[in-house]
Amino acid sequence: MTIKERLMNDLKEAMKQNDSFKRDTIRLLNSAFKQIEVDKRIEINDKEATKILLNAKKQRLDSIQAYKNANREDLVAKEEAELKIILEYLPKQLCDSELVSKIKEIIAKVGAKEPKDLGKVMSEAKSLYEVADGARISKIAKDLLNSL
Repeated sequence: MTIKERLMNDLKEAMKQNDSFKRDTIRLLNSAFKQIEVDKRIEINDKEATKILLNAKKQRLDSIQAYKNANREDLVAKEEAELKIILEYLPKQLCDSELVSKIKEIIAKVGAKEPKDLGKVMSEAKSLYEVADGARISKIAKDLLNSL
């Protein structure tokens, strides 16, 4: 089942259960999908859907930080709830130990020897962006390169 199909099924289920918050969040995601489909004149596949979901995740994380800085706990709670729903449709995120292992493999693959090689490592690590946040990848890569 594709991500888009899962969203549609979950939307129907949320409507049956009168879960207006989940329904509205899924509708926001569906509208983002539709916007891309109309603009690019394509049918969304799972790869494109994941990109859209990752973008939505990043938006929520940025909003959470901004609302925390403004002491708006009510809006923080809303954004966190939306983020939780978005994460249900993204691939499982790697834990730190798994991520360290993957980045060590990348460092060995590109032959990185010093912190100046971070660009090479990050370029190769793009494949991990679906399963780990870019900031986490960067931090771990920097730490590993500094310890060489």
